[in-house]
Amino acid sequence: MTARIVIIGGGHNALVAATYLARAGFDTTVFERLPHVGGAAVSAEPFAGVDARLSRFSYLVSLMPEALVADLGLDLELRSRPTASYTPYEGGGLLIETDEATATRASFRELTGSDAEHDAWTQFYTEVGTVAEAIAPTLLQPLPHIGDIRDQVELAIWTDLVDEPLAEAIERRFSHDLVRGVVATDALIGTFASLRDASLIQNRCFLYHLIGNGTGEWRVPVGGMGAVTDELERAARAAGAVIRTGVAVTGIEARDGGVTVRGAGVEIDADWVLSGVAPYTLAGLLGEALPDKPSGSQFKANILIERLPRLKSGADPRVAFAGTLHLNESYGELEEAFRHAEAGAVPDRLPGEIYCHTLTDRSILDDAAAVGSDPGQAHTFTYFGLHTPAAVVASAENERLAYQRFVTSLNQHLAEPIEGLFVRDANGDPCVETKTPLQVEAELAMPGGHIFHGDLSWPWIEDDAPSSTAAQRWGVATTHSRVLLAGSGAVRGGAVSGIAGHNAAHAILDFYRDESG
Repeated sequence: MTARIVIIGGGHNALVAATYLARAGFDTTVFERLPHVGGAAVSAEPFAGVDARLSRFSYLVSLMPEALVADLGLDLELRSRPTASYTPYEGGGLLIETDEATATRASFRELTGSDAEHDAWTQFYTEVGTVAEAIAPTLLQPLPHIGDIRDQVELAIWTDLVDEPLAEAIERRFSHDLVRGVVATDALIGTFASLRDASLIQNRCFLYHLIGNGTGEWRVPVGGMGAVTDELERAARAAGAVIRTGVAVTGIEARDGGVTVRGAGVEIDADWVLSGVAPYTLAGLLGEALPDKPSGSQFKANILIERLPRLKSGADPRVAFAGTLHLNESYGELEEAFRHAEAGAVPDRLPGEIYCHTLTDRSILDDAAAVGSDPGQAHTFTYFGLHTPAAVVASAENERLAYQRFVTSLNQHLAEPIEGLFVRDANGDPCVETKTPLQVEAELAMPGGHIFHGDLSWPWIEDDAPSSTAAQRWGVATTHSRVLLAGSGAVRGGAVSGIAGHNAAHAILDFYRDESG
């Protein structure tokens, strides 16, 4: 095949698409604005003089299909965390194991005084699992019809996840406020919404967080998120793709049968353009009227600590911090925080989650470099704060306030202040960096800092949706037949998965198969 493909943006999805298309014999070029590829799936050393490579923007992997990793020949290890989550409360903590043994049931009983909530938890996630098992095998295929998925699951769980606001199911199935909140958080990662939102964007977010490989497990990339990008770049170059960094595309002219791409010192005619940038950004490049600009809703903090902090409850920090540690994420706190942020204020009790990469994979720290005062004991903490929309944390004052409330929410459960454990960099400053949505936008050109490039879509074709073209069937179509979505803004985009890049490439492959008869 001699068709020329230009891919705009060098994120992980773009590298996946480039690999498949170059393998198929297409003349494939990736243009990336930054001096490196990877987008949000990168590692960095943010602290002066400290040898610690942190996953700076994206942290964990769930949606990347194992079949995709195998097909691309990636030397990549995604490691399970022994703890799924831990939610501290006064006097204790709710522990949920990744592979449930006796501790999870005992922890529910200690919190609630009975087995009822644990039984409800088990039943709910067993039913959610049937939906995940129905959807997961379709993610690298043309979009299934909604009825094909609906027919595989019970009506009750379909109603809970797809037809009604998620709040209805949570409030009906669970009675304890903390348990309700732990369920609800998966609906709010990167999504600013009430659990009662009639648009159901919270339901879609919840679904995407639970369908990865049919289990919904979130795993740690060994070597950090940069190791994922390194392998994808290696695969793309080995396939013959050309990757040009430091090239900012400034305009796209689309026409029947072809596309012209322009940038600083670049003008290239192509048969196809694949867009790894957000649909909002793509509209601007095409000279179209801009849609509503997305708004991210996350406050991130990356910190390096000399050792794990002790918890007031006496829980082993190696267990509590080994998974996702929830802070201020009871059901009532989540809804109250949404109301505060909706009114333009940083929530008083800022909800958020902490991930400790190094309890699962220490390779991102060089112990020989004596990180901290006790070599071998240092750890990374990554905080993901919810209900912090771009406009609310736009000012330096509110950014500081969000950081202070993160520290306060963590310290309320610690036997020692976390500030006393910060590693100091070569300048004597604490190893702490924070990122608001607008700072993410400035660094990664994600409109509004929205980590999904906009609201997530249902991973199927609705009854009245068009499906006559390969691009429509794969969920990557735009208003231009030769311009396809190949990033998080595609149907089944969002998170580090490679799915959108795979699907955009296969839409082109299907186009030529259909054309050849």
